[in-house]
Amino acid sequence: MKAAQAKFKTVEEYLGSFPPKTKSILNSIRKTIKLAAPQAEELISYNMPSFKLNGMLVYYAAFPKHIGFYPTPSGIDAFKKELSSYQMAKGSVQFPIGEPMPLDLIAKIVAYRVKENTVKGKK
Repeated sequence: MKAAQAKFKTVEEYLGSFPPKTKSILNSIRKTIKLAAPQAEELISYNMPSFKLNGMLVYYAAFPKHIGFYPTPSGIDAFKKELSSYQMAKGSVQFPIGEPMPLDLIAKIVAYRVKENTVKGKK
């Protein structure tokens, strides 16, 4: 199944659509996010794996040459310096598939987003 053509219902379905190397990278990101946000609900949103806690936290997706990580614009802004070696846009960053994934940085960004959404949820 080609990820771009499928309409995924579950994260497992999404992950299962990729070759083993990519699936392994996605699983490590998934595990990192779950550890950083254990209360968050995992779901498919915009046809990508995502996590929700008092609103959307983060999304991630695989592409042929990179993993897209979408921690919203505030998550990118707060870590601009640490993310500066990667291709970035307003609410996203691209981690090249051939390089080690910055899992510690992903965990920090997710923890930041959890705090941000927790404050928002209390208002």
